[in-house]
Amino acid sequence: MDRWLVVGLGNPGPEYAGNRHNAGFMVVDELAARVGGRFKAHKSRAEIVEGRLVGAPVVLAKPRSYMNLSGGPVKALADFYKVLPANVIVIHDELDLPYGALRVKLGGGDNGHNGLRSLTKSLATKDYLRVRFGVGRPPGRMDPADFVLRDFATGERKDLPLLVDRAADVAESLITSGLEATQNAFHASDLKPLKPPR
Repeated sequence: MDRWLVVGLGNPGPEYAGNRHNAGFMVVDELAARVGGRFKAHKSRAEIVEGRLVGAPVVLAKPRSYMNLSGGPVKALADFYKVLPANVIVIHDELDLPYGALRVKLGGGDNGHNGLRSLTKSLATKDYLRVRFGVGRPPGRMDPADFVLRDFATGERKDLPLLVDRAADVAESLITSGLEATQNAFHASDLKPLKPPR
């Protein structure tokens, strides 16, 4: 069975931990909990967990570089574990989706996202899977770069664990069911407004 590389994008360090830009890290932390693994340093300049997720061998990764240099560690991991781009899943924050929306796609542009730009350049292809975690647009005239480096708002934080859990489900579905089935299952059922399970 082919190995998967599941990458969460974010910035390392406690000062960034709750930022919108670190949504990818949050989801990969949830996946690591499901695998039952602890992150450890890898020579690729990433923190990784190796294990099995929904029956498939996976490497979960959080690059230790800053967001705009994420591609180097991811390329090093893909080479080290011999994972093709088609089996790379990247989880990242997405300004062009409202908070609470999750979307999956293969390929596409970077839409101004420095992490995706770095990945596409390093992997020399756009054709890797993306789980797009909606964080919404900044209010008023706030610079998007400032907005993503702020923590989720108080009102957003109450729904955040449910969203992170759901995004982890999306990543698992990509592994077990593929892109089209995952899009059909999750795009049609966005939880807006979010309702906690009863």
